Amino acid sequence: MISSLMMGVFMFGRVIRRIFITAFCFGAAGLLCLSGCSVSDTDNARGEALDYTVVESADVPVELAKLIEEKKGSTLRLTFTTKDYTYIVAGYGTMETSGYSIRVNDVYLADSVICADFTLIGPAASESVTETKTTPYIVVKIEKRDESIIFKL
Repeated sequence: MISSLMMGVFMFGRVIRRIFITAFCFGAAGLLCLSGCSVSDTDNARGEALDYTVVESADVPVELAKLIEEKKGSTLRLTFTTKDYTYIVAGYGTMETSGYSIRVNDVYLADSVICADFTLIGPAASESVTETKTTPYIVVKIEKRDESIIFKL
């Protein structure tokens, strides 16, 4: 009788331990999932916004204008630095019609690199376009920086 009672206590103890271990594992897994979500939210956060100016063609430095003219037929990802400024040039190559433009979505510093995010905007459905090849590009100027630049086109 005592041995069956001891066996029952032993079995009951094993069941309790299994329940405790299972609950602990599910709790730990839940905490890991929650912490994973917060890490990915942090990874998606933008860094420090940088002030920039969209530069008109007439104000582009002569040397940079020559480089743009040579390369604007293909996708452009150029940087050009003067004594005071860093110029960021983005282009999407030759388009078959008119009506295209480029929008600056954001220029920001993240993880010791400058991210320059651009989008090509096509002609609106209601816009009349001509069958003339165009080469849209945009030049953005920021204060001179030493960080590398990553383009998001």
